[in-house]
Amino acid sequence: MNKIISILTESIIAFAATNIDDILILLLFFSEINTYFRRRHIFVGQYLGFTLIIIASLPGFFGGLVVPRAWIGLLGILPIAIGIKQLFSQETEKVEIQAVTSDFTSSRNTNSLLSFFSSLISPQTYKVAAITFANGGDNIGIYIPLFAGINFNSLLITLAVFFIMVGVWCVVAYLLARQVTIASLLSRYGGAIVPFVLIALGFYIMYERGTFSLLIPILRKAA
Repeated sequence: MNKIISILTESIIAFAATNIDDILILLLFFSEINTYFRRRHIFVGQYLGFTLIIIASLPGFFGGLVVPRAWIGLLGILPIAIGIKQLFSQETEKVEIQAVTSDFTSSRNTNSLLSFFSSLISPQTYKVAAITFANGGDNIGIYIPLFAGINFNSLLITLAVFFIMVGVWCVVAYLLARQVTIASLLSRYGGAIVPFVLIALGFYIMYERGTFSLLIPILRKAA
């Protein structure tokens, strides 16, 4: 039970830390909703883009099947490095998203199943997916060491949490889009917290994989 709680906690923290910037993009998307650009395009596009991020991160899991667990933990340096880079970066990242418009004709069919399948082939959906994936570079850098060194059951739990969190993220962004004050606070202070969370996550990955027990003897010999 403790192992499951640990995996759940690690997964939630990893997702939240790597998707603070993504929720800001979702806020912009939801502010652009109109006759041709609907909520379902954002939801489906977000899941599509995130699925591509997961696929790009899976080599970490397969590498963990052949590389010793303690050595895999060295990949925890990646989130630490990303966190330090974000912490000392003096440049303010600005996300520029053009209004999503096209001549795509919106169907007025009230059948939700047909609406879902139509959104799968919608240009708007692909635009959301492309931006989500393009913004996922840091996600991949964090997920590769996260997936490495865990077993198949833990991977399934992690992926289940991630895909549930994608839906939660979309709902939260949609609700925040209606609350200007909260959205402003998130935009202003969210980025300042993320580097510390990433650094802590990196050290946790190294600790949980037993990497410190591997490094201590090496450091003692070097001293």
